Amino acid sequence: MRILVVEDEALIAQSIKAALQEAGFVPEVVSDGNTAWFQGGTEDYAAAVLDIGLPQLDGLSVLRNWRQEKVNMPVILLTAKGSWSERVDGIDAGADDYLVKPFHMEELIARLRALVRRSGVERTPQMAAKGLILDTRQMKVSVDGAPIKVTPLEFRLLNYLLHNRGRVVSQEELATNIYYQDQEPDSNAIEVLVGRLRRKLKAKIIETRRGFGYLIEADDPT
Repeated sequence: MRILVVEDEALIAQSIKAALQEAGFVPEVVSDGNTAWFQGGTEDYAAAVLDIGLPQLDGLSVLRNWRQEKVNMPVILLTAKGSWSERVDGIDAGADDYLVKPFHMEELIARLRALVRRSGVERTPQMAAKGLILDTRQMKVSVDGAPIKVTPLEFRLLNYLLHNRGRVVSQEELATNIYYQDQEPDSNAIEVLVGRLRRKLKAKIIETRRGFGYLIEADDPT
């Protein structure tokens, strides 16, 4: 799932991006407040990691603008200061959580996962359908109890389809949500990726709706 990272310090931004990628997220990094305001208001993200000290437009102003425009994605604020007054300002602006620099990446990932779970995007660390189980904490996949070795890209595709199980997802939507912003997939990349996954899963789990996209059916309620 896509995470907007707004950080103007290049080393910190790259560290956050790498940690999020390793955790199975799809981070997109921007480095100034105006771009963050526009991108967060026009694109669909599961959450945002937002630094307060930004060029052009500060992080609190970005957050206030998002909330005024009814952008309700969870937001973690980052700051180099730890004063209680700044925390109050951040919460009043609409922040969901707060981290003071320097911080451990493991804590950022844990807090981000908790926010995404509470928002309803990721309700459980394990998702299942048609014998397929995907564990977002251990980054493992199994079918009928047998472990399946998948690449990070394959994991993200399964993750997105499972989050949207019961709904047909187009190739364009999949590409937007599983490839990183510096990647430009070929026109048939998703088709090739799905074919490779089907061979690994050895089960009819990912269905094709020709002309529309791909689907993992939700299990029938018992």
